Amino acid sequence: MSTSAHPRPVVELTGVTKEYPGGVTALRGVDLTVLDGELLALVGPSGSGKSTLLHIVGTLDRPTAGRVAIAGHDVAALSDRALSALRSRHVGFVFQSFHLVPGISARANVAEGLLYSGLSRAERARRAATALERVGLGDRMEHRPHELSGGQKQRVAIARAVAGEPDLLLADEPTGALDTASGRSVMELLHELNRDGATIAVITHDQEIAASLPRSVRIRDGEIVSDDRHPPEHPVPHAAAHPAAHRRVRPESPGEPS
Repeated sequence: MSTSAHPRPVVELTGVTKEYPGGVTALRGVDLTVLDGELLALVGPSGSGKSTLLHIVGTLDRPTAGRVAIAGHDVAALSDRALSALRSRHVGFVFQSFHLVPGISARANVAEGLLYSGLSRAERARRAATALERVGLGDRMEHRPHELSGGQKQRVAIARAVAGEPDLLLADEPTGALDTASGRSVMELLHELNRDGATIAVITHDQEIAASLPRSVRIRDGEIVSDDRHPPEHPVPHAAAHPAAHRRVRPESPGEPS
């Protein structure tokens, strides 16, 4: 997180439009800036364009028109190979369905997310262990996904996303596959990571989740219709759902419109 009085932009979208074959326009001239250290919701119903926006912000797709800059890098100027390298260094992803490899341990799942980082195997394992400690799973490192609860699986996915210390964490419906208690625990973890300095965008259709975050960017029919910064209406109680929060340590060193 920037220590400057004026945080640097992590995401800059200017006039971003995305069109698909058949005349489908998913995004229409979107302008969006996300500053270092922000925690925000990108919220909208199914078909609003929020998933397309996620893909473009995460550099998984390119816009039809407009400018996209991630961590100061103009995406249009990069080859596909350079774009993949930028994504691996600067963007972490957390998905609703976890995307864990079933036959390997939590530690191995997190370490696998660092395969293209250029780090040694020993360093990847060390960072994986540190990240799992950070999310409160220090005692579950050798457990395989089938031995973990839904909330624990999502924490493994978050550990994998933050192990490389990306500039931006994109959480796509991170509580969508969880029960209420596990969902609250995961949201508290995201709040805690943000308090530690992480820049996080949560993509959601859940109005309650959006209200719990200090910034809500609402999307409808491919356009941003509101962008509000406010104290959360229903903040998640600090560490209440996640008693291991204060024991975590910071590690030393990621279609169609929907």
